[in-house]
Amino acid sequence: MEIKFESAFLKAAKKHASIRKLVKKKVDMIVANPVAVGEPLKGNWQGFYSCPVKRNFIIIYLYCEVCRKKGDDAVVACLDCQETPDKTIKFVLLGPHDQAYRKQ
Repeated sequence: MEIKFESAFLKAAKKHASIRKLVKKKVDMIVANPVAVGEPLKGNWQGFYSCPVKRNFIIIYLYCEVCRKKGDDAVVACLDCQETPDKTIKFVLLGPHDQAYRKQ
């Protein structure tokens, strides 16, 4: 499994250092089973998954294999999609629920 962290995710992780252990625990859970842990998103976030870290605080990520199988790769349109292996998880955003969904 290949794991990628987008710059927005890493920046938010530094900003919210007080919950670093909770974030790491959730990241580990997502890596172990990305489809079972996360909830598939719809609308503008089609192809992405969200996973709560704590009340009103979420991780948004992509699982490339499922994105491609569902045909969501045409909607998501990652710049590096062609070079990225199927077994890749991209951690995109981290933050309070309302703020995270406004970032796209």
